[in-house]
Amino acid sequence: MEMASSPRTVEEIFKDYCSRRAGVVRALTYDVDEFYGLCDPDKENLCLYGHPNESWEVTLPAEEVPPELPEPALGINFARDGMNRKDWLSLVAVHTDSWLLSVAFYLGARLNRNERKRLFSLINDLPTVFEVVTERKPIKDKPSVDSGSKSRGSAKRSNDGQVKSTPKLADENFEDEEDEHSETLCGSCGGNYNADEFWIGCDICERWFHGKCVKITPAKAESIKQYKCPSCSMKRGRQ
Repeated sequence: MEMASSPRTVEEIFKDYCSRRAGVVRALTYDVDEFYGLCDPDKENLCLYGHPNESWEVTLPAEEVPPELPEPALGINFARDGMNRKDWLSLVAVHTDSWLLSVAFYLGARLNRNERKRLFSLINDLPTVFEVVTERKPIKDKPSVDSGSKSRGSAKRSNDGQVKSTPKLADENFEDEEDEHSETLCGSCGGNYNADEFWIGCDICERWFHGKCVKITPAKAESIKQYKCPSCSMKRGRQ
């Protein structure tokens, strides 16, 4: 597998993860008949690869040891005819999820503790390949001020001060989250919550704001240990 320029930042690694994930999801859903046909049990050990260009490939494992990237599960083709088709696809999906995570954290070996947490948070916001293949609905966490995960597409701090910022990513197996957060209004403009926009929560009054309304970008939010909205900042200044 070619690796011209290895992803370095959290965003680059997450983009690589999403692209590889898109490829394997296509193999196990839309192109499933072609994928099934390629996994001939009479062939040698075969692996399912997802590539950064969102394509997929069933092929032999890399010859070099150790390989340039972690290898997918070997011999996925051998169990094809010995299992129910759905069960076999589910098993491949589980191993594929494990491979995608191993690749992401292999690429993220130089990330610091907070960056690794942010990378996993971004990945964990997506349904797993197993959930997509088995058509299971991911269980949503209830919004909580303390949990730091009120909504995707928003930023909030947990008790250790770490910013958690997760962009919304479209996926056919995710139900629309607009209804769940429709009661959330921007403390500045009064606009309704929109999962496609970046939001930030005030650690003092616990109100939420469009990032653009308070002139805070996702990148800037990462460097803020405790965010105070303009109103709370003014109150503190007068005391």
